[in-house]
Amino acid sequence: MKVALFGKSVKADSVPFVKELINQLKAVHADVFFNPYINNIAEEVLDLQSNNIFDLNSEFPKDLDFLISIGGDGTLLDTIPLVNDSNLPILGINAGRLGFLANTAQEEIALAVKALEDKTYKIDERSLIEVNSTNSSSPFGNSNYALNEVTIHKKDSSSMLAIHAYVNDEFLNTYWADGLIVATPTGSTAYSLSCGGPILSPSSDNFVITPIAPHNLNLRPMVVNDNVTIKLQLDSREEQCLVAMDSRSVSIENELELELKRANFNIRLIELPNQNFFKTIRNKLFWGKDVRN
Repeated sequence: MKVALFGKSVKADSVPFVKELINQLKAVHADVFFNPYINNIAEEVLDLQSNNIFDLNSEFPKDLDFLISIGGDGTLLDTIPLVNDSNLPILGINAGRLGFLANTAQEEIALAVKALEDKTYKIDERSLIEVNSTNSSSPFGNSNYALNEVTIHKKDSSSMLAIHAYVNDEFLNTYWADGLIVATPTGSTAYSLSCGGPILSPSSDNFVITPIAPHNLNLRPMVVNDNVTIKLQLDSREEQCLVAMDSRSVSIENELELELKRANFNIRLIELPNQNFFKTIRNKLFWGKDVRN
């Protein structure tokens, strides 16, 4: 079994769990690769010297069986450009806060390693959203896809944006708002949810279009099929606005027209035998936490 460990920032009280994870993998004779941050923990805590080191700017290890993300949902999102279209399964171990994506608890490390070794896990296929520009190259280069959402947001001014939205070249609406979110089913539990959007199950073939603080009070989030092309034309008093894909963001000029569609590959998340989406949202959103239940 060939496994890569990825992390960016692990709290001090979570370091023992990283140690346990590495020890559990070594116990099953896994060939383990580390990004520099996790490698530093391995050297300090386990006195483990390894040449199996990778980072975001170097070639990813070949023939990996799994990638394990150690952190919160933001850490797991940072692995998406790294994994790209390789079909490499990702397991998220929660060393962050909420953990919708990185939903394997630290207390489940032994169970997780056994599931990987015995192949008793399930694969949860998650769709992505791709962004391009109709009048120039993509502002995100070749890493122009997101697992959660694409967000257009005002940048340096209190002035709202006017965003003209088209679905398959048919005019949808002009959104006068602080911004606009186009989310995947995975992203429906992220920024879109906090702006009043609905929760979609991961297998839904849909996008959610959610305005951020709309000036038109009768505007509501809208669900569309993800086989459409969404075009967004920006209008603002400022010269630039902000476009974000998951945890990455760039400034773009107002005249740039964005084209959004479903990416032609999926991301594969690992579900342990005791996990499923509905259980996760019940736990994370405290559904059913009522004295009557």
